[in-house]
Amino acid sequence: MADENTNPEQPIAAEHPQGGEPQEAREGRGRGGRGRGERGERGGRGRRDDRRGNRNEEDGGEELIEKLVHINRVSKTVKGGKRFGFAALVVVGDGKGRVGFGHAKAREVPEAITKATASAKKKMVRVPLKEGRTLHHDGKGRFGAGKVNVRTAPAGTGIIAGGPMRAVFESLGISDVVTKSVGTSNPYNMIRATFDALTNQTSPKSVAQRRGKKVADLLGRGGASEVEAEAAAEAIVE
Repeated sequence: MADENTNPEQPIAAEHPQGGEPQEAREGRGRGGRGRGERGERGGRGRRDDRRGNRNEEDGGEELIEKLVHINRVSKTVKGGKRFGFAALVVVGDGKGRVGFGHAKAREVPEAITKATASAKKKMVRVPLKEGRTLHHDGKGRFGAGKVNVRTAPAGTGIIAGGPMRAVFESLGISDVVTKSVGTSNPYNMIRATFDALTNQTSPKSVAQRRGKKVADLLGRGGASEVEAEAAAEAIVE
C-alpha cells in the first residue's frame, strides 16, 4: 500500500511541481507577461523621452542671455491688512542683435522673475549692429523724464553705461558703446528710454533699400573712392 500511494504522487509532483499547474503553461504565461510588460514599459518610456527631448530642443534651440535688472517689494492694501509681493524687471537678449525687456509682479521672487522673463521673450526687437560689436550711428531716446544718449565707439572702448543700460547692451551683444543718462535714475524709465534710442537705429542696408540705391553709393558720398566704398559695403554686417 505504501508503494501504491507513493508511486502515483511522483508523476503528479513532476507534472505539477507548484500548486498543480503545468510547468510549461506557467513558464509560457510568465514569459508572455514579462514580454508584454517589457514592451509596454519600453514603449511608454520611449514616448515620454521623445516628448521630453522635443521640449529640450525647442528650449535649447536658442540660447538667451537673461539679466535681472531690478526687483522691488510691493504691497496691496486689502480689508485684512497688506499683501506683499515682488515686482521684477528682466532684460533678455540673444547676444546677436535681439533684445527685449519685461516686468511682472508675483507673490514670490522666483515666480515674478519667471513671468518677467516670459514677457521679455515675447517683446524682443532686432537692432542693427555695426561689425557685430557697436551701433551704426549715435542716437537719443526719451521716456517720461528719462533721457539717454547712445554713441558708437571704436573697438576696445567697452561698454560705458550705467547698471540698467549696461544690462541691455550686454544682452544685445554690443561690446563698444558710450552712453549717458540724464534726468532720472528710475530703472524702468531708463530701460524704456534706451529701447526708444535703439529702435530708431538704422543701417546702411536699410537706408539704401529705402532710397533704391546701393550701399556703395551711400558710402562713397563721404569722399571715399569707389574701391573703398565697395570694400566698406562688403564689410558691413547688419
